[in-house]
Parts: sequence; structure tokens; C-alpha cells
Amino acid sequence: MQIDQNLSNFSDIAVQTAFVIYALALVLSLIYYGRMQGLIEALRSRSDAVAQQREYAAVGARGGDAVLGDVPPATTAAEDADVAKKEHNVDKLGGMMQMLMWLGIALHLAAIVLRGLATGRFPFGNLYEYVLMVTAGVMVVATLAMQRKEWRTLWPWLLTPILALMFYGSTKLYAESAPVVPALQSHWLPIHVTVVSLGASIGIVSGIASLLSILRVHQPKGVETGFFGALARPLPSAKKLDQLAYRLGVVTLPTLGLGIVLGAIWAESAWGRFWGWDPKETVSFATWILYAAYLHARATPSFRKAAPWINVMAMALMVFNLIFINMVVSGLHSYAGLN
Repeated sequence: MQIDQNLSNFSDIAVQTAFVIYALALVLSLIYYGRMQGLIEALRSRSDAVAQQREYAAVGARGGDAVLGDVPPATTAAEDADVAKKEHNVDKLGGMMQMLMWLGIALHLAAIVLRGLATGRFPFGNLYEYVLMVTAGVMVVATLAMQRKEWRTLWPWLLTPILALMFYGSTKLYAESAPVVPALQSHWLPIHVTVVSLGASIGIVSGIASLLSILRVHQPKGVETGFFGALARPLPSAKKLDQLAYRLGVVTLPTLGLGIVLGAIWAESAWGRFWGWDPKETVSFATWILYAAYLHARATPSFRKAAPWINVMAMALMVFNLIFINMVVSGLHSYAGLN
């Protein structure tokens, strides 16, 4: 089929523009992260002042020689106004960040659609297109799962690897728009790859949440110390991060499992066997086993502390499968389009 080069060029421009917008969102998210640190310190100072006032009043009441006028105010009106102003500015900055995120996602999805229209097929024919799908999926999943304000501090931790993956995909993995190789000319391509990329997207967000929950366990909320404490201060509690990771992990396991089953059905029609322990198949199955182990450990009290580590290992193996297995190891799934 003839390639529409104009649509292909528009797709490339949309990817580049989305990258720039995500980069701007990352800058805003870092500023937001820093301002949240200042706001948290101000709120904690005010809370300490209120607690001190109550203690002073209680001591005076027990002594019997204190009157209401002797109790100093916890905070002045000017201090309260300053804290309120900081909260307003932080919320405003967070809203701008979210708007940029949605704009970037819209352009990211448009790039995928334009790539498909340019080639007259679903845009899953090489590793560059697959990376576009996975990164777009991560952004959509993260934006939908983290709509509440308390999750906004996770964005620097998510945007940094996504931008790195997009940059790598658009430079080292880029492939010109072209028809897919004969082995991929099947109605199973969009079904199998869509499900697998969705599972990978959800798993990446879950893994990052688990990684941050590990940081939070070692730097509990309210008693952070040192450099890592400063990093962890704006983050939600370890419990909330673990819950987010678990909820996404519950979806990741069946989604990846379905993707593997659909791939096996396609393999039977294409290669005459359901399973052949191809490197891609083997690592995909090992990843699924790790996600099953994560959910089992999460539900078992004696293994619960190890659960986040297992989830991070599953995410790392999935990224290893995405990059190393596709690019380095030769197998029946070697369709990266790099040669």
C-alpha cells in the first residue's frame, strides 16, 4: 500500500510537539514539587504552633494563674494569609500542569492515529510505534488514576522516564512509515499488541508507585530526614502509594495474561504451535509470573513487605523485555524495524 508521507510527517511533528509539552509539564511539576515542600513546612510549622498554644493553655489552666489573655496566639492573621496564598498558588500551578498533560496526551494520541492513517494499518508494526503506544498508555493511565490533587507530586517521577523513553524511541528506534512485514499482516496484530501495550502501561505506573512506596517506608510522613527525606516529603504516605500500586497491579495481571493468551492463539495460526519458548514469550511469561507473585505477596501478611520489591522487579523485567529482547536477542518476535 502506498504511504502518505504528508500524514507521516504530521505524525512526527505531533510526537515532537507532545515531547516539548511533556517537557514543559515536567518543569512545572518540578516547580510544583518544590513549592509543595515549602507549603508542607509552613503547614507543619502552623500545626506545631497550635499544639504549643494548647499545651501552654493547658499548663496555665492547671496552674490556676492564667487568664485567656496570657495565651499567645498560635499564628497571626498575616501568617495564616501567607499559608492560604501559598496553597492557592500551588493549586493554580497544579491545574496548569494538568492542562499541559492533557494537551500533550491529545497530541501524543494524534501522532499514533496519523501514523496509522499514513500507512493504512494499525500503527504497531515496529518498536518505534510500540514505544509510542506504551508511553501514550502510561500517560493516559496515570492521568486517569491520579486525578486527585494528592497524586500530583508523582508526576516528576513518571514524566522523567517517559520523556527518556520517548526521546530514545524517536532517535534510536525511529523507523520510516512503511507496510508491516508479511508475518505481521494479520487481524491479530491490533488485538494482541493493544492488549499487551495496555498491560505494560498499567504495570509501569504500578511499578513506579511501588518504588515510591519503598522510599516512603524508609522516610515516613512527618519524620523525614536527610536528602532522601527531602525528596520524599511532598509524596503521599507509603500506605496510599502501596494501595495505588496494588489497584493497578490487580488490572495488570489479567491484562497481560490475556495478551499472552491472544499471542498464543495468533502463534498457532501463524507458526502452527501455541507456545515455543521463544525469548519474547519466555520473558513475557516470567513477567506475568512476577505480577502474580506480587499480588500473592501483597495478600500474604508474612510477605507483604517484599511485595513492592517484587512489583518493581516485574516492571524492570517488562522494560527489559521491551528494549533488550526486542533489540538484542534474535527470535521469532524480532520485528523492531531497526535494520
